[in-house]
Amino acid sequence: MAVVGRWVSRLLIGVVLIAIVLVAGTAARVWQVARVNDYSPVDAIAVLGAAQYNGVPSDVFRSRLDQAAALYEQGVAPLIVTVGGKQVGDVFTEAAAGKSYLESTGIPAADVLAVEEGADTLESVRAISRELSGLGLSSVVITTDPWHSLRTRVMANDAGLETTTAPSRSGPAVLTRESQFRGIARETAALLYYQFTHSSNELRNVPGL
Repeated sequence: MAVVGRWVSRLLIGVVLIAIVLVAGTAARVWQVARVNDYSPVDAIAVLGAAQYNGVPSDVFRSRLDQAAALYEQGVAPLIVTVGGKQVGDVFTEAAAGKSYLESTGIPAADVLAVEEGADTLESVRAISRELSGLGLSSVVITTDPWHSLRTRVMANDAGLETTTAPSRSGPAVLTRESQFRGIARETAALLYYQFTHSSNELRNVPGL
């Protein structure tokens, strides 16, 4: 019995160590990809949705849209795709609010495609993939928060897109060390969940986002 007990203890220790390495490695990768901005030419710039209030993008959403506009002006892609549905009671979808905001900055309406569906990241990237596939397009640079970049890229690649990332460097998601730590922790857990289940467990439109 003593021998069995020792083997059980070793097995438990091994499982714990593997879990620690897996979580730490994933967190390090989230942090690493968050620091990358790829400005290579692609077919489209995809802006992940976030909360909007009666058609006005939240601070988080606006920072993503501003980054997309900057990429467009630099000639990274001739098309910007906004994506995201709406909550019960909302008048505007995230995609429509994003398109309206971009048009107000001077970007031609014809160069902004609003994909008005998607309640979370997985639904959104799949919707983007369907729309671009229908147009004969396949490569995108995704604009979102830095810590969200890796999971979004993984999901988009799985959805059939050739994906790079160029996240926003402003807004609430990057203002403080606390917000950065929360973002890395949240995205590490969400990415591991997706990799094990190929489904999403995230909540969208958290107050303030």
